[in-house]
Amino acid sequence: MQSSNQWKILKFLVGALILKVNANIVLNYRDYFPPNFDSEFLNRREEYFYGPYQWAFWLHIAAGPLSLILGLLLINDRFRARLPGWHRILGRVQVINVLCLLVPSGLWMAKYAAAGPIAGLGLATLGVLTGLTVAMGWRTALQRRFLEHRRWMLRNFTLLCSAVVLRLMAGTATTFDYGPTWFDPLNSWASWIVPLLLLELSFTAFNRRR
Repeated sequence: MQSSNQWKILKFLVGALILKVNANIVLNYRDYFPPNFDSEFLNRREEYFYGPYQWAFWLHIAAGPLSLILGLLLINDRFRARLPGWHRILGRVQVINVLCLLVPSGLWMAKYAAAGPIAGLGLATLGVLTGLTVAMGWRTALQRRFLEHRRWMLRNFTLLCSAVVLRLMAGTATTFDYGPTWFDPLNSWASWIVPLLLLELSFTAFNRRR
């Protein structure tokens, strides 16, 4: 019983952290409309901002927070059990949002990663895997393979949360004034590889207990 309560508290704290970071992302919109090139993210992007990049950027900052909110709802067992119809509707919205908006815009932006080509490759790989996992989640749901569906969508949500991990790691580095040149490229990979690896280990442990 105590273990169950601790797990619920942990899930609540993680959810609250995701919502907090998501809110900070949205609050930064004031630097984007109109674009403020003195702001942290847009700094030194004026040269290539106007054109295809700006449309990818605006699509991405709209689709990203939405995907996290939808993801929190869709992986919630209570929401799925009480409102299965809404779970299916919002699941379709999530698939469209990720495949048609988030992933294409993210891939375009990865070409211009401020931390260089290694970071850009990490972000592009993240985008491809994000699209793949949501597509597999959708496919397994249609096939009514619900355990596999849940696992694919947990993988997808973990990848989506890389935006949260990326910002937490960058914020921690800034707090401790730690900024070697290799940190940002490493962060672009570690922010999704480490959480995804931990998730896969939890799947393995679950399979052994069955």
